[in-house]
Amino acid sequence: MFRTVFMKSMYDARRGLIGWSIAIVALVLLESALWPSVRDMPNLTELYQSFPEELRRFFDLDAMNTGAGFLNAELFTLMLPALFLLYAIGHGARALAGEEERGTLELLLVTPVSGFRIVADKALALTLSITVLGFALFVATTLGSLIFGLGISVPAAASGALAMTLLGVEYAVLALAAGAVTGRRPAAIGIASAAATAAYVVYAAGLILPRFESWQPYSPIHQAFNGGPLGAGFQLSYLWLLAGAAILFVIAVPALDGRDISTAHRG
Repeated sequence: MFRTVFMKSMYDARRGLIGWSIAIVALVLLESALWPSVRDMPNLTELYQSFPEELRRFFDLDAMNTGAGFLNAELFTLMLPALFLLYAIGHGARALAGEEERGTLELLLVTPVSGFRIVADKALALTLSITVLGFALFVATTLGSLIFGLGISVPAAASGALAMTLLGVEYAVLALAAGAVTGRRPAAIGIASAAATAAYVVYAAGLILPRFESWQPYSPIHQAFNGGPLGAGFQLSYLWLLAGAAILFVIAVPALDGRDISTAHRG
């Protein structure tokens, strides 16, 4: 029915993508609807200034008197990254390790399709799926700004969606690579989740404790959040996210390329 692994993967993901896209749009619009009430609160700046400095730095509360700052604090530095990572890691782990657990990877390995092509098609399907979620986020942010007066420009909305997309792609490929190496979905999820948690701890520690600030550039979370992420424009740190995904892809290929039926299903 399907001529490529990519087309089959996209077909399998179609229903989930619709549901996740609707959920992201609903979340952003509901949060945007709160902005007029927050904006009209008296002494808003003074209220934020009353919070501890560490808390203000962590959530960038000093910027919350703008629509972009409000969504950054409420969504783009916590809830949305969590959702994108949840989707990316879950689907990335299922892409190869899930196939292996179900015994369907064996069917792919007896076809003329090379291991490289299988990994490439799976990675491309993951990238496109996460890009669809990123586009849904972009549309929702733009609509929310227009409807509820957040004052977020189209380029600013695009930068926020791009940051979430690239972050998701890197961890999706990490889970894919971990699945290719271990052949086990729980292990792939655990490895990618641990890496994401460590990256967030490094990012958060750098905000709160100055002595850890020099570690932040090594965190993919910081690379995505740098300068925003909403309204940051195109950051050079985004290139590190792309480079990380490319390196992880290179790691995944030899783990699957050359595999045979005897090693495809490890029980």
